[in-house]
Amino acid sequence: MPGMYKTLLSSVFLTALASPICAADAPATEFLASIAAMCGNAYGGRIVANEPVQADDAFEGKALVMHVRTCEPGRVLVPFHVGDDHSRTWVLTLQVDHLRLKHDHRHEDGSEDELTQYGGESTTPGTATRQEFPVDQFSKDLFNRTDRAVSTLNTWAMEVVPGQTFTYELTRPSGRLFRVEFDLTKTVDLPPVPWGYE
Repeated sequence: MPGMYKTLLSSVFLTALASPICAADAPATEFLASIAAMCGNAYGGRIVANEPVQADDAFEGKALVMHVRTCEPGRVLVPFHVGDDHSRTWVLTLQVDHLRLKHDHRHEDGSEDELTQYGGESTTPGTATRQEFPVDQFSKDLFNRTDRAVSTLNTWAMEVVPGQTFTYELTRPSGRLFRVEFDLTKTVDLPPVPWGYE
């Protein structure tokens, strides 16, 4: 996908020209480019931290697969498949010099789940290998409205070591830590199309 990768970087550079901050040199830009470089590939993952273990955990014992499926200028979509559940997609969008992460959750018919489009924006530059996303106000309102107030303190993070590992992380001040690590040294068979994205 080298052509698509170049298109992404070119678009980012043009966006940067309109900004006093050079987005082309921002860690967020480098981070997103690293994800886009994997476009079209899927990778298997495993849980490396889950503290405390949740009684109704939906991830334990399931096959975990990330698929860098859609790469557009400044925007990358990564479905996260959990066993036979294809409802989750991570949406990363470049906001000039920082990133926005949203969790798109769908039902099998493609309609949006009640709990969807939550996430946050990076509030610090981060690095080319790690970006953190404190919960945003939209998500706090959503969590309060759906009786999930505990999630109003969420911080999500993603880490990438090109050619080695990609990690998705959720933390809370209460001590909650959830991390899934994907092995980038080998691809796996492409999973089904995520719900709502046919």
